[in-house]
Amino acid sequence: MNTSAFSSNPSSNPISGPADYGYTPSIAALFLAHPVPAALSGPDDRPGRIVRLDRNRILVASAAGLLHLPYPGQGPVPATGDWVWLGTNGAGEPAVVDVLPRRSALSRKRAFEASSEEQILGSNIDIVAVVVPMDRPLTHNRLERTLVAAWDSGATPLVVITKADLANLADDVVGQVILQAAGVEVVTTSAEHGDGLDELRQHIPAGSTLVLLGPSGAGKSTLINALAGRNIQQTGSVRTGDGKGRHTTTSRELIPLAGGAVLMDTPGVRGFGLFDAEDGMEEMFGDLETLLSACRFADCSHQAEPDCAVQAALADGSLDPRRWASYLKLQRELAALNRKHDAAARRAYQREWHQKVMSADRGQRAAERYRHDRAEERSGKRRKR
Repeated sequence: MNTSAFSSNPSSNPISGPADYGYTPSIAALFLAHPVPAALSGPDDRPGRIVRLDRNRILVASAAGLLHLPYPGQGPVPATGDWVWLGTNGAGEPAVVDVLPRRSALSRKRAFEASSEEQILGSNIDIVAVVVPMDRPLTHNRLERTLVAAWDSGATPLVVITKADLANLADDVVGQVILQAAGVEVVTTSAEHGDGLDELRQHIPAGSTLVLLGPSGAGKSTLINALAGRNIQQTGSVRTGDGKGRHTTTSRELIPLAGGAVLMDTPGVRGFGLFDAEDGMEEMFGDLETLLSACRFADCSHQAEPDCAVQAALADGSLDPRRWASYLKLQRELAALNRKHDAAARRAYQREWHQKVMSADRGQRAAERYRHDRAEERSGKRRKR
C-alpha cells in the first residue's frame, strides 16, 4: 500500500496516511486541523479511513495496511468513507479513537416505512454516480429522487448509463436521461466492450472518491471490474422477465483504482427514501421553485386559483405533467418525514415534561410529609411536657 506524508519537512506535516484510499494533502491538512482530543491522544495516533463496516468489526486502511478493529466504544458510529484517528484503547489495543468531520455524506431514510431515521450510505464522497441500466425501462421518479439525494450530499452528481450495447433504443434513452438530469453530466458506457470507460475516468481524478448508486443488476460490479482492470467483484445474471438482478455486493466498501481514485461500491438499492433533502430539491427542481414564485397569490395551491403560473405552464406545455407530479410526490414525502420528526420531538418533550412534573410532585409530597412529621414530633414533645 502506498503511503504519503506530502512534505520533506517533518515538522510541517509529520503524519502519513493511506494514499491508496484517497489520502491527499487536503486530507492531511484536515487531520492537522482536527487533532485527537487530549483525553484520547496517545503516541500511536495516526490517520485512517473506514473501508468497510462488518457486523462485529470494521475494516480500516492506514499507512501500514488494513486493520480489522472493533467498533468505537464512544462517539459517533462511523460510516464507510469516514476519516478517523487511529490509536489505542484503554487496554492498549489498536482502535478508532476519533472520527473527523465529514466533508460530504450520502444518506437516505432508513428502509422501513415507520422509520424517520437517517441512514448514512457513505461519507467524504466527491462524485455520486447514479447508475441507469439500458436494458430496462427508465424509471423517471427513481432517477429524480436519487439525483436529489446526490445533490444534497454535498458531492457532484453524475449519471452513468450502463449496458449500452444491449439496447436498440440507446439514443432515445440517453436523450430522456439528459433531459431529465439537466445540469448533470451523463456518461454512456458498455463495460463489456470498454466503451465510455475513458470518459468516465476523466470524472474521477486521483485522490477523489466515487460512489456507484443503482438497483441490483444495473451492471455496477461489471463496471467496477472494468475500471479496476481486474475481477474484484462477482457479477450475476439478470432475470429477463422483470429486469431484476440478485445482490452480488453485500456491503459498502472502498476499492482503490489504478489511477489513484477510490470507488465505493454499494449493494443494489431497491428504494431510496429522501431524508432532509431541501438543498437537493432546490438543485434538482430549481426551475419549479422559480415558477412557484411567479403565481399571483403567495399561498397558491396551484389548482384553480387565477393567474397560477404552474397551471399556465402545464397548459402551454412548458411544464411536463410527469415532472410536476414527481415534484409534488417528493415534497409530500419530505413533509411527512418532517411531521414524523416533529411528532418524535413532541413526544420527547412531553416525556421530559412529564418526568419534571412527576419529580416536582414527588418533591412536593416529600416536603409535605416532612412538615407533617415535624409537626407530629413537636406535638408529641408538647404532650410529654
